[in-house]
Amino acid sequence: MKRTAMLILLVTMLALLAACDTSGGGSTTTGLTAPSNAVEVSIIYAPESAQYMPRLITEFNQISAGGTNPATGERYASGERPVWVVDPTNGVGGSSGTVTDGIVNAIISPNNANVARPVIFQPSVSHWLALANERAGREIFDMGNVQGTANAPVVMAIWESRLRAIQEKVGYQEIGWEELLDVLNSPNGWCDYGIPDCRRTVYYGHTDPFISSTGLSTLIAEFYAAARATGFTGRELTLAEVRNADVQQGVREIEQLIRHYSRRTTEFKEYIAQGPEYLDFVALEENDLIYINRGLTQYKPPEKLVALYPKEGTFWHEHPFGIVNADWVTPEQQAAARIFTEYVIAEPAQQIIMAEGFRPVNTNVQLGFPFTAENGIDPNQPRTILNVPNADVIVAIQDSWSVVKKQADIIILMDVSGSMLDEDKIGQARQAAEVFLNIMESNNRIGLTVFNSGVDERVALDNVESNRSEMRLTIQNLRADGGTALFDALQRVVTELNAEEAEDRIRAVVVLSDGEDTESDRATLNDVIAAIEASRDSLNPVIVIPVAYGSNADTRTLGSIARASNTTVQSGDPSNIGRVLEIIGSYF
Repeated sequence: MKRTAMLILLVTMLALLAACDTSGGGSTTTGLTAPSNAVEVSIIYAPESAQYMPRLITEFNQISAGGTNPATGERYASGERPVWVVDPTNGVGGSSGTVTDGIVNAIISPNNANVARPVIFQPSVSHWLALANERAGREIFDMGNVQGTANAPVVMAIWESRLRAIQEKVGYQEIGWEELLDVLNSPNGWCDYGIPDCRRTVYYGHTDPFISSTGLSTLIAEFYAAARATGFTGRELTLAEVRNADVQQGVREIEQLIRHYSRRTTEFKEYIAQGPEYLDFVALEENDLIYINRGLTQYKPPEKLVALYPKEGTFWHEHPFGIVNADWVTPEQQAAARIFTEYVIAEPAQQIIMAEGFRPVNTNVQLGFPFTAENGIDPNQPRTILNVPNADVIVAIQDSWSVVKKQADIIILMDVSGSMLDEDKIGQARQAAEVFLNIMESNNRIGLTVFNSGVDERVALDNVESNRSEMRLTIQNLRADGGTALFDALQRVVTELNAEEAEDRIRAVVVLSDGEDTESDRATLNDVIAAIEASRDSLNPVIVIPVAYGSNADTRTLGSIARASNTTVQSGDPSNIGRVLEIIGSYF
């Protein structure tokens, strides 16, 4: 094994030297093309794997193109076709839930807009492979031969000061959902735990369980915790527990900790790095926590984040290679996929993977840096691993999401002043509002208020399903004229939401404006900030998310409003509307 690993490493180094960029930019595959007789293997991997997978693919292809089998280090035999790995995402990867849907669609609904036909699918966790089999009604993936490639437990990334405060309060070290809920239910919240500049509420976040592996594993773990609290002692969740009303209520109580959701982990990594006023803790893979603590995010964390491994248990994300069994994959491609799999789990590749914060699956690789206490992790954790339920149970947990998740009350506050005619800002805002409306879940409540020289509620807050048609028609007929009473409008809407506190709902205002106030006669910027801060100690503080339109947008004013609400200003760039609305929609 050691001789083979050394040979692979030597061949890899020679290939990299041969491909060295003479401009000093490092290794490159510029000019390297697939051999004409290559067996092509396409792979779609989770976004987390983008930290290392492009490099592994490049190095594998360099070795293979040189006539050597990258998995064995031996020359290809006469007549043996070399393997060439293709990444259709160009180094980005694809969200596990979305790709799972695409593969299933390719089999049962090939005309669907979302179709994926890889040879290898590497989600973050094997839940998705089992779900694909369940939804397709056939064995797309042979679960008995799925190979893990990189291990990462799901953790709660929590600020060290918060975790220490909880531990000191309860007098023991092992913390889980029970203790986090105690903070939420404590009469004065964090103030009862000795946190300076404390607030009553707890800020928690996790990702969408239909898209994100971390979100799905976290939701399953919440069901386990709620089931245990109601007396469940079995090793594995069944449909009986998932459908139990008391268990669902327990999950609903955990979800009440939510400050906001996100479709993907990418946004949360940047968001939580800004500090405790943004989030107290968030569900992440351990490698994401390491990434933040190594200072690789846009914001420098104000203190160390540490991994809380919930005492009730968590899941390993094994980043498995699932080789697809479908009519677009030939037996020769499946065999070639196994060669790439062997390369990825060999020691040299595992060292590369470990350097990016993933625990190696190859037991010959000793766990080392960056798995240190300085990076907030405990190499001896997790101690309690949850059993993965059957696929039909996972489907039932996903189906329960609309019942147990925290719902939202959202006011769209749209600027219809004359300045919005410049650069067609009003047209861009109308388009954004309509797209935003389309992505909202039906159980959320939404309303529309507009402002120019005055403030006018056009559509009262109600369920999206009830309001959608009226909202769409009203938005399409909006016209711009008059002055800009931004401060009057914001103060009124935020104050109205404050007056109707709903302890079980996210409350938010999405402001679409160029930000330049010209006509407010009742409120100032300070009044708006005071109105936002008035709900700071509420279980559900009002969130204000400004979207800035136009090249002359008053981003200073909008930025002050965002900071008061611990959000960030988003650009209303029409060329990136999907991305902007994905970020905004992630709050709900």
